[in-house]
This record gives sequence, C-alpha cells and structure tokens, in this order.
Amino acid sequence: MDNKTIENFIRKQKVAFICSIDEEGFPNVKAMLKPRKMDGLHHFYFSTNKSSMRVKQYMNNSNACIYFYHKGLIKYVGVMLKGKMEVLTDQETKDMIWRKGDTIFYKGGVTDPDYCVLKFTAESGRYYCDLKTEIFTIDQ
Repeated sequence: MDNKTIENFIRKQKVAFICSIDEEGFPNVKAMLKPRKMDGLHHFYFSTNKSSMRVKQYMNNSNACIYFYHKGLIKYVGVMLKGKMEVLTDQETKDMIWRKGDTIFYKGGVTDPDYCVLKFTAESGRYYCDLKTEIFTIDQ
C-alpha cells in the first residue's frame, strides 16, 4: 500500500485512537476527534487539555502510536502509526489548529492556559486489510 492511499484513508476517518504509556509502563488508549491538521503521514496535530492525564504521560514518555480504522459491512481496514508525541504550548501552534467552537472546551479562548497541542511524529506504520498486514515506513 502506498503512503498517499494510506493518507487519504486517514483523512476520511472521524476518530483517532491515541496511545500513551503510563508510569507503570502499560499502554493507555483514548479515542479522540480526528487530527486538526496533518502534514502527510509525518505529523498529526490534536488539541487537548494541558491538565489531562495523557499530557502528563507524554511528558514522561514520548513513545506513542495512533490508530485509525473503518469497519464496513464486509471489509475492515486499520492503520497504526508508531512514533513520538510532543506537547506544544507555543501560541503559534495553538493558533494554527484553533477553531471557533473550541471555546466550549477552553473558556479562555486560544490563549487559555489549559489549551495545548499534541504533535505526533510518525516513524513507521502498519496497514491491515482483508486479513493481510503490511509494515511501511513514513516518507520524509
């Protein structure tokens, strides 16, 4: 499977699952809205609360993965990307992915101190479809 096809598949999904590692070394998975911004398959940006458990976990261990899937009537397709997650609080990045309706979650607006951005940088991936898997690298 080529990276462009995988990217197009991801862009159509409405939900992403992000995985962090807790202080005991166990994986923790959370459903999130799809990324606010994507740079190919290399970078993915999510908005979240700086005070969240997930942010604390990424600050302690940046190893992460994100997963996207689609279940049709017969066919199941899944894509897992492995890489690193950064917690960004700079105003330029926050402005980049801010949406007008975000004030529902961040009463202080785009400058709310509890608003931050998760930036995932993918290193490799695994594509699954029709009982077949394929490991792939990320084009830089």
